[in-house]
Amino acid sequence: MHPALYSWRDDLPAHIVRLLSYVGALAILSMAAAQFFQSPPMKQSIPPIDRSDWIDVERPFPAFALAIPEAGDQPARYAIRRHAEGGGRKDILSLGNADAPTPFLQVEIYRPGGELADADPAAMLADSASAMGPVGMVLEDEPLASKFGPLTLVSFTTSTGADRQCLGFLRRFTDPRLQVSGWFCQSGGLVPRSMLACALDRLTLLAAGSEPKVGALFAQAELNRSFCGQREPLLAATPKYRVLWQALAMQPEPRRQSR
Repeated sequence: MHPALYSWRDDLPAHIVRLLSYVGALAILSMAAAQFFQSPPMKQSIPPIDRSDWIDVERPFPAFALAIPEAGDQPARYAIRRHAEGGGRKDILSLGNADAPTPFLQVEIYRPGGELADADPAAMLADSASAMGPVGMVLEDEPLASKFGPLTLVSFTTSTGADRQCLGFLRRFTDPRLQVSGWFCQSGGLVPRSMLACALDRLTLLAAGSEPKVGALFAQAELNRSFCGQREPLLAATPKYRVLWQALAMQPEPRRQSR
């Protein structure tokens, strides 16, 4: 055909077909690219970890001591915890195995900071001893006389680990702000009150640091010390409780009545 007679309309269908092919190819490439580069699906948010208000100090420097020579073969532990917000400090001394039927003593010296520290004594002891599963808590009517003054007593039994009976204690001071608390547990009967007082006779201060009132409090407590029931000038255990730990460990278990 002569070029003069050739019209662009004759090539229009072919151009449209090519254009549609290009558009289709671009659409396919766009879909493939979108599929390849699309962001990963949103995952469910991980629930926040329930962090404790108290932080364990990695290398605790002991400020207190609990010297019971007759329990020298028992595991002893010293821990310090700091309140994350208030800055309060807890020095925790434990002696014995927390899960065994043998005697177990734990003493906590708490120096509050800005955090609230006026909980009910029974509730506070139950929270501190939660790992032992305390049950049947009973607030004793009469306080226990000790070198730190009268102690509020709470008796309870454990439901975790060995079956034991415990005597919890607590004493608060306002000046300085300080609290002495803990518990003494054993199998085969409740710890005698006099033995608890004898054990706390052995709690002493090693370093008061920048808190002279704490040093004065423990110095006065030493003046009030009963030496396990006998006012002796020596710091050694008196004959009455010379084998305090063994006496507790060797107490016979009460016979259980058959049902």
